[in-house]
Amino acid sequence: QVQLVESGGGLVQAGGSLRLSCLASGSIFSINDMGWSRQAPGKQRELLAAITSGGVTNYVDSVKGRFTISRDNAKNTVYLQMNTLKPEDTAVYYCNAEVIHRPKGPRYSYGGQGTQVTVSS
Repeated sequence: QVQLVESGGGLVQAGGSLRLSCLASGSIFSINDMGWSRQAPGKQRELLAAITSGGVTNYVDSVKGRFTISRDNAKNTVYLQMNTLKPEDTAVYYCNAEVIHRPKGPRYSYGGQGTQVTVSS
């Protein structure tokens, strides 16, 4: 099995920054795509950003230019640098990863438990 653990959430004022981290551990041969999503109260989960093992990134329009996703493949860790935070960014943030457990094996998707980000106005 694989565990994803997010960290770095907290309370920040509007305009501030936070850096989220997500460490994947367990039975891992390699990790393909990794990403971040969020869910605000009363809203559906929203995919924010994704990054391939080669470093190609994609973002949803609402965070382009403010959020940056990156990863350290040696550490099985994905990051989300969040700048110029707004009250509407308040949500629980989740990471996800596509994990391969053995050479030429299939990919399995895993998700973390989430970390709360609260942006005050």
